[in-house]
Amino acid sequence: MGLLATFKYDFAMTFTEKRNTAVVKVGNRELGGSSPVLVQSMTNTPTEDPQATANQIIELADAGSEIVRITVNTKEAAKAVPTIVSLLEKKGYDTPLVGDFHYNGHLLLSEFHDCARLLAKYRINPGNVGRGEKHDGNFRAMVEAALKWQKPVRIGVNWGSLDQELLAKMMDENALLAKPKDGHEVLIDAIVESALSSAAVAEKYGLSKAQIVLSAKVSEVRDLVSVYSRLAASCDYALHLGLTEAGMGMKGIVASTAALSVLLAQGIGDTIRVSLTPAPGAARDEEVRVCQQILQSLGIRSFNPQVTACPGCGRTTSTVFQELAQDIQQHLTAERARWQKQYPGVEELKVAVMGCIVNGPGESKHADIGISLPGTGEEPRAPVYIDGKHFTTLGGPNLAQDFIKLVNDYVENNYSKV
Repeated sequence: MGLLATFKYDFAMTFTEKRNTAVVKVGNRELGGSSPVLVQSMTNTPTEDPQATANQIIELADAGSEIVRITVNTKEAAKAVPTIVSLLEKKGYDTPLVGDFHYNGHLLLSEFHDCARLLAKYRINPGNVGRGEKHDGNFRAMVEAALKWQKPVRIGVNWGSLDQELLAKMMDENALLAKPKDGHEVLIDAIVESALSSAAVAEKYGLSKAQIVLSAKVSEVRDLVSVYSRLAASCDYALHLGLTEAGMGMKGIVASTAALSVLLAQGIGDTIRVSLTPAPGAARDEEVRVCQQILQSLGIRSFNPQVTACPGCGRTTSTVFQELAQDIQQHLTAERARWQKQYPGVEELKVAVMGCIVNGPGESKHADIGISLPGTGEEPRAPVYIDGKHFTTLGGPNLAQDFIKLVNDYVENNYSKV
């Protein structure tokens, strides 16, 4: 019976504390240990274009990405790294940059010293460092560059570029067993083995656990949970989570949320990325906001004030509550950056906008500040609750502006200024 057919998981589990791992310093950030789970993203600009790449890094950093990975695949890309860092520094950004290396990373890190020095971390894919005798030498060259410049590395296994020699060896060994495993199970075994054995080799060459982050990405939810559960049980390296090639829109968001939530609830994961395919011409920062929302919905970290709003039903008489919920969310988003500087803790603010009397008052009482709009047959009154108690009742054409003012007053009165 295959892995997917036998996979079982108790979704009634309780949250566990973040697992204990080595602490890894990435530029001005720390991950692992008791450090917060960090949000990562990656540019899709040609790194050879330093201005375009710096602009997108700024866009991602402004959205909340705490580490940004860039492709370093050519000599021109490696040469551009110092310019990118300089452009960021001129704008006041010190976001740690990770160099994503495949195939020729050993050459680029050896030849372009400023690139190697300025990157905060290197990503090594053990499936793409070379075949046969070249594999170990190329891998070692990248590890030695990390040692020389005192950089951490992410050993990033991906099932789309898995070490084929390792997989073939494990498949051959499996075929000789009295009861061979399903081929998919061997594939999962090979992914885990590639990550763990590569980390062991990196340590043999001189890296410490405080310089190693592991990732083992697949594109199926159950496989990802299985792989990372096994890694977490087998090592104390820091782990980077992400569903690779998650897809576009709803599919990518839902699949990534499902996979990452199960692992994060078990205390597994030190950094996360949601690998969304953006719509043509769309901004890259949606994946950052999804990561933040996953962490905030799980109660792991807070990033933005949140709006609770009902979906609407036959009891709701108009789109007023929908429009108000949208206005409030847009207002909170627009004020987020200013508020977070002026009012520490405001990212934990909870606002409720409800559409009728059934759940409106109760839900509003659970929020820091909430409003219950009238539904079908109800009096045209909108009671407002602050900290669980009725505060006032609003109505009339300026209801939205009046409620926004109350939200602003609540923020000013309840969050200490810097």
